Amino acid sequence: MLNLLRDHHQFQIDSQWLDVDLGEPGETIQLVINHFKVSMHSNANTGAHFYQYNVSLAHEDGHPADAKDIGRKVMDKVHETYHTEMASMSFAYDGEKSLFTIGSLPSKKLRFTVVLEDASSNRNIDNPDDGSDRKRSRRPYHSKTFNVEISFAAKFPMDSIVRASYGQPSKHLQDAAQVLDIILRQHAAKKGCLLVRQSFFDNLPKNFTPLGGGVLGCRGFNSSFRATQGGLFLNMDVSTTLVIQPDPVRDFLVSNQNVKDMYHIDWSKDAKNLRVKTLHSNAEWKISGLSERTCRNQTFLMKQRNEGPDGGEVRSVEVTVYDYFVKHRKISLQYSGDFPCINVGRSKRPVYIPLELCTLVSLQRYTKPLSTQQRSSLVEKSRQNPQERMRALKSNKYDANPMFRSSGISISTQFTQVEGRILPTPSLKSGNGQDLSPRNGRWNFNNKELAQPTKIDPWLIASFSSRCNMKTLVQDLIKCAKMKGISMGNPAEIFTENPQFMREPAPVRVDKMISTMMSQFRRLPQFILCILPQKKNCDIYGPWKRQCLSGCGVPTQCIAPSTPVVNDQYLTNVLLKINAKLGGLNSLLTMGYCPSLRLISTIPTLILGMDVSHGSPGRADAPSIAAVVSSRHWPSISQYRATVRTQSPKLEMIDSLFEPLLNSKDSGIIRGTLLDFYKTSAKRKPEQIIIFSSTLSWLLPCIFFFIDQFRDGVGESQFNQVLNIELEQIIEACKLLDEQWHPKFMVIIAQKNHHTRFFQNGSPSNVPPGTIVDNTICHPRNNDFYLCAHAGMIGTSRPTHYHVLLDELGFSADDLQQLVHSLCYVYQRSTTAVSLVAPVCYAHLAAAQVAQFIKFEDLPESSSGHAAAPVPQLPSFHEKVADTMFFC
Repeated sequence: MLNLLRDHHQFQIDSQWLDVDLGEPGETIQLVINHFKVSMHSNANTGAHFYQYNVSLAHEDGHPADAKDIGRKVMDKVHETYHTEMASMSFAYDGEKSLFTIGSLPSKKLRFTVVLEDASSNRNIDNPDDGSDRKRSRRPYHSKTFNVEISFAAKFPMDSIVRASYGQPSKHLQDAAQVLDIILRQHAAKKGCLLVRQSFFDNLPKNFTPLGGGVLGCRGFNSSFRATQGGLFLNMDVSTTLVIQPDPVRDFLVSNQNVKDMYHIDWSKDAKNLRVKTLHSNAEWKISGLSERTCRNQTFLMKQRNEGPDGGEVRSVEVTVYDYFVKHRKISLQYSGDFPCINVGRSKRPVYIPLELCTLVSLQRYTKPLSTQQRSSLVEKSRQNPQERMRALKSNKYDANPMFRSSGISISTQFTQVEGRILPTPSLKSGNGQDLSPRNGRWNFNNKELAQPTKIDPWLIASFSSRCNMKTLVQDLIKCAKMKGISMGNPAEIFTENPQFMREPAPVRVDKMISTMMSQFRRLPQFILCILPQKKNCDIYGPWKRQCLSGCGVPTQCIAPSTPVVNDQYLTNVLLKINAKLGGLNSLLTMGYCPSLRLISTIPTLILGMDVSHGSPGRADAPSIAAVVSSRHWPSISQYRATVRTQSPKLEMIDSLFEPLLNSKDSGIIRGTLLDFYKTSAKRKPEQIIIFSSTLSWLLPCIFFFIDQFRDGVGESQFNQVLNIELEQIIEACKLLDEQWHPKFMVIIAQKNHHTRFFQNGSPSNVPPGTIVDNTICHPRNNDFYLCAHAGMIGTSRPTHYHVLLDELGFSADDLQQLVHSLCYVYQRSTTAVSLVAPVCYAHLAAAQVAQFIKFEDLPESSSGHAAAPVPQLPSFHEKVADTMFFC
């Protein structure tokens, strides 16, 4: 149980844990889960210990070596060369600074020296092609000497695994799980797999999918060990990463930059840090840059010995890279002469290689942003239905790990069987109190009006596209609106973009359109329908939204019909969004259908959804966007407003919830949400605040180990500190408004980024919507559950993992689960249940939409050693739209 110590504004973990109750309502369903049981053989030495050692690598001259580049090669050589000195013991090495054994090494400190041939290293690179002498240039290998020091750090008992297999707490469970993870990853590394955080990718042709632009999708596996009610499990799932197609460098640059030939390549980007293999020497190098001149003109000093009876003296001769390879190495070059050379050395000691002698190595990660077409291709080609996913997981032979076998550790090859439940479907109402009857997570408004339809007058159309039939679109939209109860006449004006502006930058095109509209239509419309020229990644979208929401204060809906005439379903979906943005409601929960809704409808309850959106991969300098949505018009839980702020790049926590000013005011996010709730809820302050946060989801893997250790005090401070960061800010915002006001809190992490999947044995279909699991694979003591609220039509459904961090409201398991399920049915943008509670979905939408306000591509690149650039601030929302559901 979590206790809130309000006097100190700190959240602490009570040492006495109470087992949470399990839910009961719903039809039972038999499931299999991609969790695989970890156990120890009966004859295993459970009294043995894991020993942890620190590993230090250095070059022969004493300078530290970067273990990330050559650590595994060096330690493999240590094991091969000094097997006897290490008492013939196997070890698990993490690739950097830690090594683990079962039982102790002969000494607490061991020192070894090993020699690697053809080692890739950024220090003391010997130029393979500097022509110093013939004997040296023909030498096939370049030896490197490394000094290795292994020193004792800690030990912990292996019985942690045994205790965990029975669901018992253990002080050293996290340490033991870390060792198991390292053993698994080391085995994958020895097979030549690419390791990416918790995933590994094998270099098999069947795993690769071309995405265009020299990029491949690579399928592999993600693994993590989890302590649960049912014991210790290996959670194994299919994973996908991006790798570079192992083509000649020339082909990759042409394809990746989408140019027609080499003469159009932008040589200032895309090549640095790529790993290449040279065709003439079969050596592997990392590109550090390009030559300033072309291969025909780039020179270097080649050492040459004069002829004479004693061999003559050595002198330096200036020669071009091109001539050296063609005349001295007798290598024919077809196209490299007119282009820069690849530099695989250092800036002060370059090593130049002609372009056509370099080909990209395989399993090399691609970290730049994908194009829209590449993203669509990746999503389409990486989908697997449940049966395909199960077959892929069964093909992974993780149980063949020799170190597991030798230590008596066993991992089951069978999926874990779990009993789930299908929760009762929430009850919805449409207009005139008519019942909506969701089936399979879906419903429709056929012959029904919206619950609270709006009146739209006047409204305008701004068209940046000539593809759609405008007359038919207007007629069909008005007709469909009438059927849904929306009062909508003809548009006051239709503005079509002047063709002379179509080639202008997007912000200019938007400014021209807005200026034309405001000059010809002198009063603000209630709404503007914007027709975009393309649906995906349209550069007009961001500037248009910014102008309407920040500048003009007019709600707007963007559409991009793919055909001249659109169908009724398309128009209905558009009208749902328009109605919600203008203050209407499309459907309503029947508040009396379950007890949990009565718990929040009788006590003023504020519901918050929080999300942080980060910049795209490859743009570490782009600011993160934090969004908080809050419920309004209590007792309704269907209407929300959003507040959005920028914050430092990659910052997971929201740091602007409470921002005290000198005049005892507060400019933070929460103050506005509290005042809005008070204003729209008959001047009632919320007595209960329920927080759904995806910003803490990164913490969940830690929680599965830390919680088990709280009785021993291990990890407690870290957990409390994280919980305090956001929640304490909310408490302070409440206190500043009223010192005597003490609302009760519930904090729930909503996590989608995990790898647990539900399957129905033998069925190609996804689990039914409403499927919930709160046993076996859940936390041994905490209140958490997995809920698949939506109907997964494509691929394999991903349930959302809800984990209660704090509960002062005292909801039962049934009440909480039904509340969460209900919140997946109040999403106003569609006629389907969503996979994640609507407040968090809305927060994600708000952050993503407002991110378009700033063109991050124009931000200056940050570099190490320089002060971080100030975080750009978002423009303020116009007061006419600030409290609307603009994000719908």
